[in-house]
Amino acid sequence: MENFIYDYFIKPIWDHSGYNIVNTLVYAAIAIIAIFLIYRWFKAIKLEVDERFVAGVLAFVLFGSTSRVVTDAIDNGVFTGVTPIHQFVLDSHIWDYGYFTVTPGIYIVTAVLFLGSIAILNHLKKMELLVFVGLVLWLPNFLLLVPFMKYAIFAVPIICLAFIPSFIALKYFKDQIMVGVVAGQALDGAATFFVIDYFSKISGIQYFEQHVVSSAIGALGGTYFVFYLIKTAIAVFAVDVLNKEKMEINDKYYVAVVIMIMGFAPGIRDILRMMVGA
Repeated sequence: MENFIYDYFIKPIWDHSGYNIVNTLVYAAIAIIAIFLIYRWFKAIKLEVDERFVAGVLAFVLFGSTSRVVTDAIDNGVFTGVTPIHQFVLDSHIWDYGYFTVTPGIYIVTAVLFLGSIAILNHLKKMELLVFVGLVLWLPNFLLLVPFMKYAIFAVPIICLAFIPSFIALKYFKDQIMVGVVAGQALDGAATFFVIDYFSKISGIQYFEQHVVSSAIGALGGTYFVFYLIKTAIAVFAVDVLNKEKMEINDKYYVAVVIMIMGFAPGIRDILRMMVGA
């Protein structure tokens, strides 16, 4: 049993090999249980899932993804002591590659901070501050990366590829939260496609897809543009299904937020990692 846990869960973290079918299924099962329990808690505290709440969610997604890229930058030797603050970060070893700074640890850390903030702000009846808490956590991590963003210009084609289906979806669905589902998934697909198919060749830095299913799709199609198209199409289909379902609007938006996170979290990480060349 010890060897099983090491081979399928611990070793992939330390040797940077990404996901395998075993840890993918286990993490997915844990995520589904967590999503259900959080849903029940939100129901109990009568939390409203609206545009303000979604903004708060995305602020924490920014924090989690950006924190992960700081770790990527340190691990790949891109992050250097260019200022005393950067040297302090290196010497502190807080962002070093480890269980709490990479998947699934960074998701747990972000979720604990996010849910803790909700509990406190809901008690104080100050939920409008959620987005600011997330941004305060995110900004220092982002500023740490700014000096190393020599490839920032390459974010433009990714953003354009994500914007096109998002703009069309807005015209069709006319609901910003639902459009966020398309935007998040399109961003993830576009980032994966551009980074692996083009940026790797341009920069000479080799990137690979760590997730089992998306890696198979990329291999099957011969290009990750297929992955981008499939991700976007599935997002549009999901939004269409949600809109037709006879559910409370709060429940629909909760499902939408979950799908949104699954797109924006890896998408933002991929873009930032590319921008710093990590």
